[in-house]
Amino acid sequence: MHAHEVRVETHLGPGLPGFNVVGLADTEVRESRERVRAAIINSGFEFPAGRITVNLSPADMPKESGRFDLPIALGLLLASGQLAPPAAEDAKPSTPGASLADMVLAGELSLTGALVPVAAPLVIALSVARDAPGATLILPAGSAEQAAWVPGLQVLSARSLADVAAHAAGAGQLPNAIPRPWPEAPPAPCLSDVRGQPGARRALEVAAAGGHSLLMMGPPGAGKTMLAARLPGLLPPLARGQALEAAAVAAMAGLPEALASQPPFRAPHHSASVAALVGGGGRPRPGEISLAHHGVLFLDELPEFSRRALEALREPLEAGRVVIARALYAAQFPARFQLVAAMNPCPCGWRGHPARACACTPDQVARYAAKISGPLLDRIDLHVALPPSDPDWMAAAPGEASDAVRARVIQCRDRQQARQGKPNAGLAGAELDEFCAMDDEARGLLVQAMRRLKGSARAMHRALRVARTIADLDGQDRLAARHVAQAVQYRRPSV
Repeated sequence: MHAHEVRVETHLGPGLPGFNVVGLADTEVRESRERVRAAIINSGFEFPAGRITVNLSPADMPKESGRFDLPIALGLLLASGQLAPPAAEDAKPSTPGASLADMVLAGELSLTGALVPVAAPLVIALSVARDAPGATLILPAGSAEQAAWVPGLQVLSARSLADVAAHAAGAGQLPNAIPRPWPEAPPAPCLSDVRGQPGARRALEVAAAGGHSLLMMGPPGAGKTMLAARLPGLLPPLARGQALEAAAVAAMAGLPEALASQPPFRAPHHSASVAALVGGGGRPRPGEISLAHHGVLFLDELPEFSRRALEALREPLEAGRVVIARALYAAQFPARFQLVAAMNPCPCGWRGHPARACACTPDQVARYAAKISGPLLDRIDLHVALPPSDPDWMAAAPGEASDAVRARVIQCRDRQQARQGKPNAGLAGAELDEFCAMDDEARGLLVQAMRRLKGSARAMHRALRVARTIADLDGQDRLAARHVAQAVQYRRPSV
């Protein structure tokens, strides 16, 4: 999520003609020599004769992609005298855009001199806005309209090398990029579609109100997938900065960049590998947990995922980020997601069903449950057992709609934001003591429950966070015994 600044230095000296690109450049960058040569000639300039050296600084950071074509070509035109050199940094030119001192350029060149859109323009724009305030970003048309989503950043749209050269020389002016319209999010499925399951509906509201992770266990057809798909519709809309981050992560994964106010919802198949779930590859790319940043990650049939993939979730659940280490560098991707998982009580799914017989042996049930480790279960805040679906529920009236529940969730989130600046799921350490004050009855109930359940210190902290959310839904500042009792019920092991 951080685009490092690269300074492009161009030197034109005497000697046999040559074109060398140094600075730990990848194959895509080294191939820019031929693209830049053809683009300069076809743009009406002369390709300089002599020994050309292009340095991409810092030299110890790997460089990839064709986004360096535009600054390399512009540097050659400046070094050969075909463009007037930019004004000194301490002397601001009178003509807008006449100096390159405060400009950031990125763009791939076609052989005709036209500019080709670059990948992940939002990541570039966010980094420029954060690290170089006041700078002007020049991007190819198509990429510039996406980068213009970032507030407070001047983005210029360019279609060719000739247009950028004229802008740098003060002979023309590139137009300001017009941001694409903010797209409307598609309507989320409504919670009223789920008939019955009042306990699961309540748990879903608590999870949405505090940002808690949730595990649902029940027989096939109990409504686990339906409930999980309706969680994004209960969450508050994303702020502009959060929507930009989510869209930038999607672009880094090669998905279309699209802003939306609705939190993302990702539901990978249980055959997903560790790299697909967490991220990785020769050139590290974000995985499903990062694509669910500021949204929901739903893992259906949780025990069917590979053990390595599930264990890889443990650190991101706590830290909110994932770090992928390579020999030369480490890539860090955001992964502050809300985990929702679903599973059956046994391999066949009918264990404990009042009308269906379970065909699984005790060993099969034990092996099925053992696929999920204790440390991972300990990191899930809410454990809910769903009863089998009842045909009589089909004749019942629809339950409460998502809009009504969402209003309560937003009110609860606003209360948490005003008190501590974050959802309750993010409370840790001394924050729990400060914001989870409780009376003696509630404290005694919590200690007694954790002893009977043999809960760890992490389990106690997570129960406190859930109790804090339940109290916020009730509009109470101090935790009471009823809030702790409900939170402890959600800590009862379901596996």
